[in-house]
Amino acid sequence: MPYLISYVLPIGIGVLYALLMSLIHEPHRRRVNALMVAGAGAAYLSGGGMGGWEFPFTALVTYVAYRGLDSWTFIGIGWLLHTAWDVVHHLKGNPLIPFAHDSSLGCAICDPVIALWCLAGGRTPRELFRLRRRPTSPDPAPAS
Repeated sequence: MPYLISYVLPIGIGVLYALLMSLIHEPHRRRVNALMVAGAGAAYLSGGGMGGWEFPFTALVTYVAYRGLDSWTFIGIGWLLHTAWDVVHHLKGNPLIPFAHDSSLGCAICDPVIALWCLAGGRTPRELFRLRRRPTSPDPAPAS
């Protein structure tokens, strides 16, 4: 059971995040996601586990989120930056949620799932599947 909670559940949360965000129509979807990654970038500020390094990291993610207002790529980069910060916090023993020891680990597993969705353009499931399908060519006319 701990394996399920620590490793599988965060993947499901990332997929659920992408599915729920897909319900928001563009261009609002991209803008909301830029705000979400900006908020995630500041999530560790109150704990201060990395001391003064929390401020430059927050500034960096804020800049990346600002660029994300016009670019899904920057939003994906922001989630990957947050993933790296999650790993640092997990290894140092300063979890995102102080009473949940593996919360930073869970976040580090969840965030790349969200990043992949963002790097794919933050598309809806329908758009993603339509993109993957190849157009079929009509059958050749029979020879006479």
